[in-house]
Amino acid sequence: MADFVIEAQGLTRIFGAQRAVDGLDLRVKRGEVFGFLGPNGAGKTTTVRLLNGVLAPSAGVMRVASFDPVRQGSAVRRRTGVLTETPALYEQLTARQNLLIFGELYDIDARQLPARVDELLRLFDLADRANERAGTYSKGMKQRLALARALLHDPEVLFLDEPTAGLDPAAARQVTALIEGLSKKEGHTIFLCTHNLTEAQRLCDRVGVISRGRLLAEGTPAELADHLWRGNWVQITLTGSPSEALLAALRAVVGVIDIKVDGTALDMRVDTIERTPALLRAAVLAGAEIYSVTPRRRSLEEIYFELQANGGAAEAEP
Repeated sequence: MADFVIEAQGLTRIFGAQRAVDGLDLRVKRGEVFGFLGPNGAGKTTTVRLLNGVLAPSAGVMRVASFDPVRQGSAVRRRTGVLTETPALYEQLTARQNLLIFGELYDIDARQLPARVDELLRLFDLADRANERAGTYSKGMKQRLALARALLHDPEVLFLDEPTAGLDPAAARQVTALIEGLSKKEGHTIFLCTHNLTEAQRLCDRVGVISRGRLLAEGTPAELADHLWRGNWVQITLTGSPSEALLAALRAVVGVIDIKVDGTALDMRVDTIERTPALLRAAVLAGAEIYSVTPRRRSLEEIYFELQANGGAAEAEP
């Protein structure tokens, strides 16, 4: 139990005839960044609401920070922070006033609250403009202020829904750097809902891919790639286009499953990465001039679209 801060089994939420969340089984480890990936309408936001006790499930059980969100919603929300896609700040109030008001709502000790607000304003690089109205802030500054608000009560779990949506590259980079720090340095567990697969690849320890309310797969990107595609990939880049004799020599190497040609690059799928020296020997003996050799892992983007396309099933053919 201590290893998992979020657990759900058979979690289901029905709206009329629609199953927004359909039999979800989920476990998130303490201290990890867990990416929850899926298209619009997949059930991500509904799942976050269920886990925070804002919605009651139609079926299933769940635990967040050792509490039941259905029966102990207030206890759960004292231990979680939520950043929605839209910051929803009081724009006529200053950044400091926004944080003070929410600190009171979180029932933070009035003697400690001003120091906590100052700490977060410094952490999120807002101290110099703390007394300016939030409505005058840029989108990136508003997002940083909303993230500071979610952290006011030092939650165990932080739910982030598209935290960099609509931000310019510089602002998005600031926010992702802050998220990295919250996980790696501060030890927060982060449940990250995002469409940004590059961002998820950089930030997440593990991911879950959801579609139409069903969890298609869960694990590290390496685990998901191994589930979807048999074998390992090695990319050999040549100085010129490969000859048919070279391709025939490579196909004859024991353990080669498939070879794909893209210009001067050869993507070779082998049963084990230890076949690489044999591949290189065969290529050199066939007269190839090799520019580079790179063992290649499937990207999270490739994994995501493969899962969405085939509903989470492993590859049927080698």
